[in-house]
Amino acid sequence: MIPVGTFGSLLAFAWTQTRACAFAIALLSGVAASALLPDLPVARYDLLVGYGLLLTLVFWARGWESGRDVAVIAVCHVIGLAFELVKVALGSWSYPEPAVLKVAGVPLYGGFLYAAVGSYVCRAWQLFDLELVRYRPRATALVAAAVYVNFFSHHWLPDARWVLAGLLVAVTAGTSVRFTVRGARRRMPLAAAFVLIGFFLWVAENLATLAGAWRYPYQEHGWEPVGLHKFGAWALLISVTFVLAAVGRRTDGAAARDGR
Repeated sequence: MIPVGTFGSLLAFAWTQTRACAFAIALLSGVAASALLPDLPVARYDLLVGYGLLLTLVFWARGWESGRDVAVIAVCHVIGLAFELVKVALGSWSYPEPAVLKVAGVPLYGGFLYAAVGSYVCRAWQLFDLELVRYRPRATALVAAAVYVNFFSHHWLPDARWVLAGLLVAVTAGTSVRFTVRGARRRMPLAAAFVLIGFFLWVAENLATLAGAWRYPYQEHGWEPVGLHKFGAWALLISVTFVLAAVGRRTDGAAARDGR
């Protein structure tokens, strides 16, 4: 039996995680709702670009995300679009519907899917009052950059994801994340956090493709679950978003110390 205090902490943790996912939940809800709309003079993908921008403005205006957070999220959007342009060109997945705001088969709203991950990390950092212990920023950033590049280069060069997974474990060995739940400070290894986030991103990817956010080749004739190997891919890719958010937090701290 789970002690009452532990159960309460688990509920509090789950609720805070849900709050951190607010942008992603709102975005996916919009994607699902847009699929139910009647035919309109504006393409669904183009409507979602406007919806994503509106969400960003609302979160910033409400103070749920700072200006620094919005900057980090914008960078996530841009590198996500670059990722999409290469992957769609190679046929890894597709956005089959027409749109005006579409470049090389990639609708601009596609970047908001990565922005949602950036929003989650930034909000979780704030809501849980995250603190990194024994974090190696340069080494982690180098491995995260290599992870990002490998998701392009493996189409022409040997796939190094398992080597990079080992390196990521090595550079985060001894690194932990301290966070607060119900006033108590707790700790989790950073590598374990990447694995957990990767799993839930894989679940979210299943929901997103079910809602028609994009389509894999094997989903052309009907939805099928996203392969479990994508779980591992997300566990690696989340390191990129995490490094960007950590840079933003260090910049915030420097600005605060300088009185800016």
